[in-house]
Amino acid sequence: MAAKERRNELLELLKRAEQPLSGGGLATAFKVSRQIIVQDINALRNEGHMIISTSKGYVLQKETGVCKVFKVYHSDEETENELNLIVDLGGEIVDVFIYHKIYGEVRAKLNIQSRKDVRDFCDALQAGKSSPLKNATAGFHYHTIRAKDAATLEWIEQSLKEHGYLAQLRDFEPEALRQQ
Repeated sequence: MAAKERRNELLELLKRAEQPLSGGGLATAFKVSRQIIVQDINALRNEGHMIISTSKGYVLQKETGVCKVFKVYHSDEETENELNLIVDLGGEIVDVFIYHKIYGEVRAKLNIQSRKDVRDFCDALQAGKSSPLKNATAGFHYHTIRAKDAATLEWIEQSLKEHGYLAQLRDFEPEALRQQ
């Protein structure tokens, strides 16, 4: 079994588990070493999955709250303000993605929950490690935002609109986004 396939199955097991899953038990089930399971867990964590290690095994922390995707547009200089606006109102920026006419969907996990996370992200951009994903689509991009309730998401949406960050959907974009 390939590593990616094993990690997908491991994630599904964690999602369905009602109690912690031991590393040794997982290693036996997948016919790999315990070290491979540790590496798989670390890879899943790096993808943004909240997996907790307990004395009895691994537990996937269930996501709480509600999510909504917002299409936004702004300059590079406005990135920090846009992200701070969202976290200050109680939102978590789960990811950023674009719909490119040639490449299709390109998505990156962010998991930005605080002003410190925003500062770290912006510092990395300013250090020249990469340019924002939005630059591949002339500034247009999407964020999946998680909040504790729908009212908080509405407040975030209104604030994004007031600051001129919300953008209109176009014909080539997925229908699922229009139905939110």
